[in-house]
Amino acid sequence: MSASLAAPAAASGSLGAVGTRSLLGFAFMVLGMFMAILDIQIVSASIADIQAGLAASPDEASWVQTSYLIAEIVMIPLSGYLSRLLSTRVLFTLSAAGFTVFSLACAFATSLPAMVAARTLQGFLGGAMIPTVFATSFLLFPGPARVKATVLIGLMATLAPTIGPTVGGLLTETFSWHWLFLINVPIGALIAVTVWLTMDIDKPDRSLLRRFDLIGLLLMAVFLGSLDYVLEEGARWQWLEDDTIKTFAVVAALAGIGFFWQVLTAAEPIVDLRAYTDRNFAIGALFAFILGIGLYGSVYLVPLFLGRVRGYNSLQIGETMFLTGIGMFVASPIIGQLSRRVDLRVLVAIGLATTGVALWLTARLTTQSGSQQLWFPLLLRGVGMMFVMIPTTTVALGTLPPQRLKNASGLYNLMRNLGGAFGLAMINTMATDRSAAHRLHLAEGVSSGRPSATAAMQNLQDLLGVRLAQPEQADLAALKRMVGLVQQQALVLAYNDVLMAMAALFLLVAPLVFLLAKPRGAGAGPAH
Repeated sequence: MSASLAAPAAASGSLGAVGTRSLLGFAFMVLGMFMAILDIQIVSASIADIQAGLAASPDEASWVQTSYLIAEIVMIPLSGYLSRLLSTRVLFTLSAAGFTVFSLACAFATSLPAMVAARTLQGFLGGAMIPTVFATSFLLFPGPARVKATVLIGLMATLAPTIGPTVGGLLTETFSWHWLFLINVPIGALIAVTVWLTMDIDKPDRSLLRRFDLIGLLLMAVFLGSLDYVLEEGARWQWLEDDTIKTFAVVAALAGIGFFWQVLTAAEPIVDLRAYTDRNFAIGALFAFILGIGLYGSVYLVPLFLGRVRGYNSLQIGETMFLTGIGMFVASPIIGQLSRRVDLRVLVAIGLATTGVALWLTARLTTQSGSQQLWFPLLLRGVGMMFVMIPTTTVALGTLPPQRLKNASGLYNLMRNLGGAFGLAMINTMATDRSAAHRLHLAEGVSSGRPSATAAMQNLQDLLGVRLAQPEQADLAALKRMVGLVQQQALVLAYNDVLMAMAALFLLVAPLVFLLAKPRGAGAGPAH
């Protein structure tokens, strides 16, 4: 960071001391990060529409989301190296411009291969915007101003995946699925131009290019890409029972061994893992991983319940999930104030415990649960997530020296995304297994030998016989209805089991916050 920027800012510790030009650039950087994270979930409520538009099968259409995630996960840890090589200004501008161009390509894609290719490049290029914002907040803002910047980043980073289904459902219902991508074009272009004109906080280090670790880059891409594919697709194909999943698992393991050997022995590794020698960063990265499980897992599971069990459309699901966003908005300014007065470790512990309680309250789903029953748990989860996200970012990155921030920011954000990938894999696997177990147990309860089951079947037969006016078909119709009820109840019970497991995870890790070194205060950061 240039002396001309650091000196006046450090003197007052206020946002105004940074300068209007830099504040404008940073605000647009945060908007770019928001877009990049939003696009992970914005397609989730509209997959069926995209599938129909591209004439793809349901399994093939899932690659519209999976390809973006895999590419983004590969870019996030690489961004630290690229930011040092190119400078923050150049990397972010290129990232925003590339994201915009390939958003346009997604909107005009007419086949699944074209869409997947465009989504891959959109995710890869756009992924650099996420960690770059985190690092910039620590380089640009001092003291109390950094707390305000972290609050803004935390709100946007957690709000984006939460309202993704809402925004996507609204755009698709109002216009068409093409607008999921077209909306990025004018905003992305404005971000690229604004950041180029306003942000100039560091200089490129071209000498890094002479020591570029190509082998490390290739091994990292294969390792993270294969790992994410296994996590995303494993549950659907019964994990290692499928030859393709097994092959990618082996490739991920071998590439992972090679990657870690390379980064630990190379003179200038593509990713510097020394950040993990800092205790606060290592534990903070663990909390980021747990946060990813809760953030992406709950955003996935609750809409799945509302769609499959309650029959909500994408817009209704989005409106329900927006309650979590309201909780985040309410909590953000409160956390900003508390961060300057309360031990950050206490705030993180409160956040983990609150999120655990919120998930436990959510794990009371019935076939009749809807917005009225879920409003408080969803609102509480939004508050808890913000109490984890904002202080953890400060604790994890706030004790590192400036020259290690860019790389560490990439690793920190990678852990959150990997947590989401692991969380979704865990949720899908556990939901499938527990649903089968509950279905078997419930089937025993409605066997023909039980008087209550016999009476229920008779009532269904009588009701359907009158409705169908064909008594000879009533038996078969009643049996189908009973099977459907059993499957539905088993699914609800399985979702509750998964939510309880997630709640237990958050509550169990909460005491780990006291392994952190006591922060020097919200205003303290790395020594400049």
